[in-house]
Amino acid sequence: MYRIMEARDVGYRIRQYTIEAPRIARKQRPGQFVIVRLREQGERIPLTIKSADPAAGTVTLAVQAVGKTTSLLSCLEAGDAILDMVGPLGHPSEIRKYGTAAIIAGSVGTAMALPTARALKDAGNRVIFIEGARSKQMVVFEDEVRAASDEAYILTDDGSYGERGLVTKKLNDLLGAGGRLDYVLAVGPVPMMRAVAQITAPLGIKTMVSLNAIMVDGTGMCGGCRVLLGRESKFACVDGPEFDAALVNFDVLMHRNAMYRNQECQSLRHFEEHKAEEVAKLRAELAAREQEVAWLRAELAGFDIEEEKHYVGPASI
Repeated sequence: MYRIMEARDVGYRIRQYTIEAPRIARKQRPGQFVIVRLREQGERIPLTIKSADPAAGTVTLAVQAVGKTTSLLSCLEAGDAILDMVGPLGHPSEIRKYGTAAIIAGSVGTAMALPTARALKDAGNRVIFIEGARSKQMVVFEDEVRAASDEAYILTDDGSYGERGLVTKKLNDLLGAGGRLDYVLAVGPVPMMRAVAQITAPLGIKTMVSLNAIMVDGTGMCGGCRVLLGRESKFACVDGPEFDAALVNFDVLMHRNAMYRNQECQSLRHFEEHKAEEVAKLRAELAAREQEVAWLRAELAGFDIEEEKHYVGPASI
């Protein structure tokens, strides 16, 4: 069981969770993710680690409620618990001194990009951060973005905050003004990452995209996150989550990413119609599991190792 220490809204349908997970906190690196499961028969969802505090034994995740499971998770508060959290998974971001690095993120993708931005800056790079969102309500972590970068730009589709336009507009502005970029990381909706790649690939700018949104089980066994890099197939969860944008076949990626959209919409509608019942059921399941864990701990606390050795024999210890 992974205890939620803090839960707060940070944007429209976006919540930030600080969760007790000391082993994950000690091991995580920028770009890695965890797989979260709320119930025994529940969906596995990949969530990039926004930050970790090894001393406190906590990790921080940002969750946007877009489907049934993320909507259910967004109903949990401090004091609740998450059934399973596995990680850190995936290859960390490649951190080295490139020169000038641009981080381009869409709304909640900002949480995924922040650890890499901080690490790149610490490695001596000049970091430019471009955050885009549909509206002011979806602009998140602005203070952290500015602290993690040398230059920061906020853009909204409707012009309700920052500059009006898409992140690609600012990218084109920077390149058109004679700016030099040595590295780009794009994290967000697939169409946005594709648009970034279309700008940077002809210029030969090393560009990475994070493809965790297509993941399912997080182990490479289901095959649901297969991506095509040129003629080579890779799995986003075990070979990524970051890939060279110039090699990614975005047509295949967008098709695979939309394969279960109808089922996802049906599941979300059912959840919204039975929201209170679903949340109550989840909390009851978690309470029952906590009782089971408490009982097991009590049993282990009374475990007599000398008596067990006598019973099973030294070879079994």
